[in-house]
Amino acid sequence: MAMERLDATALAELVARGEATPGELLDEALARVAAVNGELNAVVLVQEEVARAAIAAGLPEGPFKGVPFLLKDLGAEAQAFPAHNGSALLRDTRYSYDSEIFLRMQATGVVTFGRTTAPEGGVGPVTEASVYGGPTRNPWDTSRTSGGSSGGAGAAVAAGIVPMAHGSDGGGSVRIPASSCGLFGFKPTRARFPDGPAAGEGWAGMATDGFLTRSVRDNARMMDACAGPDLGQPYAAPPMPVSYSEAITRPPRRLRVAVCDTTFGGAAIDPECRRAVQETAKLLESLGHIVEEARPEADHERMMQAWTRIVGCGTALWVRETLKKKGRALAEGDVQGAARGAIAYAAGLSGPDYLAAVDAIHAFGRQMARFFAQGYDVLLSATLAEPPAKVGRFTHEREDFEAYRIGPGGVFDYSPFCAAFNASGQPAASMPLHWTDEGLPVGLHLAAPFGADAELIALCAELEEARPFAQRRPPVDAAALA
Repeated sequence: MAMERLDATALAELVARGEATPGELLDEALARVAAVNGELNAVVLVQEEVARAAIAAGLPEGPFKGVPFLLKDLGAEAQAFPAHNGSALLRDTRYSYDSEIFLRMQATGVVTFGRTTAPEGGVGPVTEASVYGGPTRNPWDTSRTSGGSSGGAGAAVAAGIVPMAHGSDGGGSVRIPASSCGLFGFKPTRARFPDGPAAGEGWAGMATDGFLTRSVRDNARMMDACAGPDLGQPYAAPPMPVSYSEAITRPPRRLRVAVCDTTFGGAAIDPECRRAVQETAKLLESLGHIVEEARPEADHERMMQAWTRIVGCGTALWVRETLKKKGRALAEGDVQGAARGAIAYAAGLSGPDYLAAVDAIHAFGRQMARFFAQGYDVLLSATLAEPPAKVGRFTHEREDFEAYRIGPGGVFDYSPFCAAFNASGQPAASMPLHWTDEGLPVGLHLAAPFGADAELIALCAELEEARPFAQRRPPVDAAALA
């Protein structure tokens, strides 16, 4: 039935019309795992029996009833789905509760059957966690990374295993794999999705859940199902004027778009990425939007230093709490170099240092808000400063955590755009509108003012209609179909 050619909405329609059963779709998804996962290393902890039991018990009457689905192996705690969370220290973790985000995803009727790979602690723009026995590779070019930290999700969707997958984004971890794998990824406004019951927020509010999809409409429908605060949430996003799904039914008003074809600091980016930005700017102009060259005047270097401190402390915290539960000290092989480096880095920070970092993040958010207050509705840039990196370039075995993130040639040089909007809390999306001559995807990054999710996704839908991308397929997918 060629599941890999359809998005999740279309597959659910097949099920609703009786033209396919959830069991048949699951069979095809598992067959795709068997065909391509050996090459990609994207899908782990498969729970086929749990998925079959859910089908037999009767699936919820949601918008994705019967559609096969995968959870990121980081967060999305669920009793039926053990997790490694990218780490040997957390191998085969079992949960006594279901997270609210998991319950909301399940209520859509998806058939969840496993998890996708993630780097240890969700840190890094690549997915090369040793607990999975090797790196996760890109279906467009297996010598390159699928991105991180939702790298397994990106590879699984791009390769046609599932039409959409759960991810999360604390510094670009949905948008980086979307750019690397030729998919659509959307980071909502801060606190749009729940974090309960185990947490109030992640990484001082910078982290959120999200989804990797082949179509804008799939992302919109799943975000609608997950949006809204849960019991005891410390704060909530501003109400949306319309739902994500309603927003994409009509084009947005004509918008004033700021275009940045350098980094936000003015440094040059890869010529292919720059060309992608310039071509997209022309496309927006042809659609009637007002396009101007501009970049935000904000302290991005201070923001990235603060981001690094917060995430370093967050890594040290989860390792400490895990060891406390296990009743032992850290042992060789428990964590990889990046986590060891983060622990050492955090040990050199004080409580006031951490709070100063949170203050810096909040100050940066004020700076970015002032940029949009100048009359800009959207900020267009590349998602990454380069096409997808080679596997091994950002290995998790490095222990120089600060240099890894913000040193010369580090993560911030490669991904200078995404984390800004985790820090500011503003909505942002990556769209697959460009491919290099070598056939590598290049994502285009669109960001909007705090709370303006509906207008941003409406623009994404307009761009999707103007330059469709859903039917593009990577070489790994084509080989599997041969």
